[in-house]
Amino acid sequence: MRAPTSRFVVVTGTDTSVGKTVVTAALAVAHEVAGRRVAVVKPAQTGVLPGEPGDIQTIVDLTGATDVHELTRLDLPLAPESAARAVGARLPTIADHAHAIRAIDADVVLVEGAGGLLVRLDLDGGTLRDLAAELGAEVVLVAREGLGTLNHIALTLAALADVGLTAQVVLGSCSPDPDLAEASNRDDIPRLTGAPLAGQVPAGAGSLTREQFRDRAPGWLV
Repeated sequence: MRAPTSRFVVVTGTDTSVGKTVVTAALAVAHEVAGRRVAVVKPAQTGVLPGEPGDIQTIVDLTGATDVHELTRLDLPLAPESAARAVGARLPTIADHAHAIRAIDADVVLVEGAGGLLVRLDLDGGTLRDLAAELGAEVVLVAREGLGTLNHIALTLAALADVGLTAQVVLGSCSPDPDLAEASNRDDIPRLTGAPLAGQVPAGAGSLTREQFRDRAPGWLV
């Protein structure tokens, strides 16, 4: 992965369950191997009860990371705003999240979103896109490699462009035996969207041991 020009890197996806957490873990390892002090932040974790392991724990298990932060947790398996409204809970504002993230002492702070770019993180309509813009962050967009992904990537990139942001694309959960669409998309993503293809994470990467993951992860990223 190319060296960051910003201290903040926001990891988002074209949808839920595209592999954001595993890609975030791979980025953490790659930056650490490059000699950077890395922190990982999950602004909003939903669908996990108190005391249960969430996405941050997955990253710890895969990488051994110690500078990790979960800012908000909501029990219901919904988007953060929906989960909060359903139970009358309060949520930090985008400004609150940005303040907490800026206070972290690290060379690179990886911020893993919930769902896609425009999922609401607070009760005022603020989204991960707003948080990325507030931080002046680089954006890594995690996408599926199969049919339909070109449209999903293009739509997300257009939403980022509306606030002056761009993204690198990483394909999550890539097949070892790609079909026609999957193989074509690997070439067509940079050609048709203008966004560089910055990595391909293999299917099953999240099931590796920590030693295996740390050994292989830097090679998945360009």
